[in-house]
Amino acid sequence: MASLVQGHKKIERNVTLLGALALVVVAIGGIVEIAPLFWIQSTVAKVDGVRPYTPLELAGRNIYIREGCYSCHSQMIRPFRDETERYGHYSLAAESMYDHPFQWGSSRTGPDLARVGNRYSDEWHVQHLEDPRAVVPESIMPPYAFLAERDLKPGDMREHLRTLRIEGVPYTDDDIAKANDDLSTQAGGEGDAADLAKRYPKAQSRDFDGNPGRVTEMDAIVAYLQGLGTQIDFRVAAPREQAK
Repeated sequence: MASLVQGHKKIERNVTLLGALALVVVAIGGIVEIAPLFWIQSTVAKVDGVRPYTPLELAGRNIYIREGCYSCHSQMIRPFRDETERYGHYSLAAESMYDHPFQWGSSRTGPDLARVGNRYSDEWHVQHLEDPRAVVPESIMPPYAFLAERDLKPGDMREHLRTLRIEGVPYTDDDIAKANDDLSTQAGGEGDAADLAKRYPKAQSRDFDGNPGRVTEMDAIVAYLQGLGTQIDFRVAAPREQAK
């Protein structure tokens, strides 16, 4: 015991020795934590139902980001009782695997939106975006009525999907080739909606903003919001690795 105490005192009094030993300990801890990552295929367990965004949902998501909605709304439900009782099933890592960037958020001036899809009607969303206090009197959200007046100009969605595929989002050649047509089909409910639904399960195709004569930014952002949290059936959801 005395020798251990003397050794400890020697280390404490020698700054160089203390620094060297601290470096060794930190290096060992770092290797133990980091090295296994090089031998696993993915840190995210895939879950049945999760799919990439449709072109219209993606265009709506871009508007959501452009307007800074993530500054006041999170999209990550933590596994605490008060959160799951209010918002629904806690968020799974797989739900954000195709998000570039993810929309977890760091504050909640407004409610979490991870499960907002299909919770309200399209009309409710349009009214809420045009005049938030008309449906939520205590809301401090600014109005976004201009979204209903702006024609959607997303650019060439084929290039957008092609870029996301480079990032690892599994869009097929067929998805990319049909991207612009898919956007029009989903926004108006006309076209080959069956083919769209086959490639994007649970994709909702209809006029979202109540103005069938044009495709607006409101159509896109409501389509995005209506899709949030709807892909997974949480009654049976289980990581594929665990389900085997």
